[in-house]
Amino acid sequence: MAFDIRQTSDASVGHGLSKVPEVTALFWVIKILTTGMGETTSDFFAHTIGPIVAVGLGGVGLLVALVLQFRTDRYRPWQYWSCVVMVSVFGTMAADVIHVGLGVPYVVSSIAFSIALAVIFAVWFRSEGTLSIHSITNPRRELFYWATVLATFALGTAVGDMTATTFHWGYFFSGVVFAFLICIPALAYARFGLNAIVAFWSAYILTRPLGASFADWIAVPPSRGGLNWGTGLISLVLLVVIIVLVGYLSRTHADDPHRS
Repeated sequence: MAFDIRQTSDASVGHGLSKVPEVTALFWVIKILTTGMGETTSDFFAHTIGPIVAVGLGGVGLLVALVLQFRTDRYRPWQYWSCVVMVSVFGTMAADVIHVGLGVPYVVSSIAFSIALAVIFAVWFRSEGTLSIHSITNPRRELFYWATVLATFALGTAVGDMTATTFHWGYFFSGVVFAFLICIPALAYARFGLNAIVAFWSAYILTRPLGASFADWIAVPPSRGGLNWGTGLISLVLLVVIIVLVGYLSRTHADDPHRS
């Protein structure tokens, strides 16, 4: 049977209410901000309190965020985006530990994370018959969803660091390249009828190296090709902006899939 990825706009597919937001322009803005924050926050804590403690705290934070998210009965902005933030931080730490702690080259880890993501997609589709985010209405589908999100963050981290350091493109040029690449699925969807799910997940994967590359460029010292604003400062600024935007969504329900 062909791998026919089906898209649906019905937020009540399956049973229960949707646990994820509508995909709006603000969705992509906040998503990219979380990728940058995850990158700089991971680096900040790894150098401040040590990588082992940082990974441990990141894992606990992610677990707490996931528990709160799974306990909700529908999409709620604060729980959802808190989960995305912690996935970003922990996903970055996981990819960095594999490279820095275990010495695995970014090329190898990028391939490994790509395979892991493909396996998750295949199992998810085989189990549920769709990869649509509009179908996240029960615990099993939500588990597949967050496993996919974590894999995309880890993959994006490895790929972004691979282009910046292994390929010697630097953070700024890597960011420019990913900014160009992320336009391709959007254009293909709008102009050439690319399947909506393929377009969404392609763009979603690319948000990680896009946001992280520019965040690193602003934060790291000139010796690493950056502007030297500091990982702590950039993490704080991005966090404040994310809080403001999520507060706006919580107040207006602009991305609520069940708003009347």
